[in-house]
Amino acid sequence: MLKEDKEYVVVMRLHGDVDDEKLRRVVSMFKGPIYQRPPLRSAVKRSIRVRRIYDIKIWERDGRNVLMQVWCEAGTYIRKLCHDIGEILGVGAHMQELRRIRSGSLNEDEHRATLHDAVDAFFFWKEHGLEEPLRQYFIPVEYAVRHLPKIYVRDTAVDALCHGAPLTVPGIVRVEGGIKVGDYVAIMTLKGELVALGKAKMRTEQILSARRGVAAKTDLVVMEPGTYPRAWKGSQHRF
Repeated sequence: MLKEDKEYVVVMRLHGDVDDEKLRRVVSMFKGPIYQRPPLRSAVKRSIRVRRIYDIKIWERDGRNVLMQVWCEAGTYIRKLCHDIGEILGVGAHMQELRRIRSGSLNEDEHRATLHDAVDAFFFWKEHGLEEPLRQYFIPVEYAVRHLPKIYVRDTAVDALCHGAPLTVPGIVRVEGGIKVGDYVAIMTLKGELVALGKAKMRTEQILSARRGVAAKTDLVVMEPGTYPRAWKGSQHRF
C-alpha cells in the first residue's frame, strides 16, 4: 500500500496576494512529472527525485487560503509541493492543513471511523465477546490487496510460505489476473485468506504451463506460522 498512488485534500496558505488567473496557471504547471527534494523533516535521503502529479485541482479560495485536491504518486511530499508553488508564484506558500482521502484502493468514503469508534468496538469485544462492532470498523487485510493479481495455493503449501519459503509451481492451484515478472502478487489460501505478498518470477502463462520452478518469491509474510498444519520436511523443501 505504501507504493500505491495517493489522493489528498490540502489547504495551501499563500504568503502574499495573487490573482486567480495566475494562481490557476501556476498550479496547473505542476501536473505531470515534477522534481522534488524531500524537506528537512523527512524520513528519506534528501536527494532530488522525480514524482508524478496525476491531477491537481483548485476547489475554492478564501483570500490567501487555497483548497486543493491532489492525486499523486507515492512518495510525493505535499508540503514541498505547496512550498514550490509559492516559489513560482513569487509570494511564498506553505501547507496549512492536509487530509489523505485515498491510498491505493482504500478511500475514506467506503471506510471511515474515529478512534472513539475503534476503542468502543474493542471494549464490546473484550468485555462482552461481541464481534459485530469490530467487523463494522475494521476491514480484513484481504481487502487491501483486492487490486493485486492473486495466486491460490494448496493447504499443504501454506505453512512453508509462512516460514518464508518461495512459492513453486506444484503448490499452485489457480491464478487470477494477468501477472508479469516482477509484479507484486497476493498469495492466498483456497479459503481466500492472505498468506503473503510476493514478487512474481514467472508470467501467468508460464505458471499455468510449467511443472516446476519458482513462481514467486515471498516478500512479506502476513499469516502466522502454524495457522495451517506443517506439511514440509527439511529446510530446503519448497512449495
